[in-house]
Amino acid sequence: MILEIKKYPDPVLKKRTEKVIEITPEIKELIFNMKETLKQRGGVGLAAPQVGVSKKIIIIRTKNKLMAFINPNIIKKGLKKICETEGCFSFPDLWLEIKRAETIRARALNEEGKEIIIDIRGFLSMVLQHEIDHLDGILFFERLPFLQKLKIKKELDKK
Repeated sequence: MILEIKKYPDPVLKKRTEKVIEITPEIKELIFNMKETLKQRGGVGLAAPQVGVSKKIIIIRTKNKLMAFINPNIIKKGLKKICETEGCFSFPDLWLEIKRAETIRARALNEEGKEIIIDIRGFLSMVLQHEIDHLDGILFFERLPFLQKLKIKKELDKK
């Protein structure tokens, strides 16, 4: 089932998510539906809050497949930063230059509940950081320098 994408200023986007305690049939169904939604939308990442569910689950599109990350967290960030243009399903037509760590090491559970640790760099590193931010209630424009962030927030709140 294709899920509805929640748009700013929906309160679910600012809420810290809950850890997944057990991978139940409902969680598996959510993951399946999130993957279907991401396929249909053509994006590279989707976090559960973006579909109205306050759980620590994200889906990332890699070269070969869609991967689920349950309870992901960044355990190490490289010192070098890169700045790339980011968009977000929850902010249609908003594209911003965001600075993030070029390399990260992240830990998560896969769909079977097995712990995985991955080292990634570049574009996928930025995608994973963006999606993990969603799980913490951090919106991508909040990563901008202070004055830019205020300007964007003011424009968004006018709409």
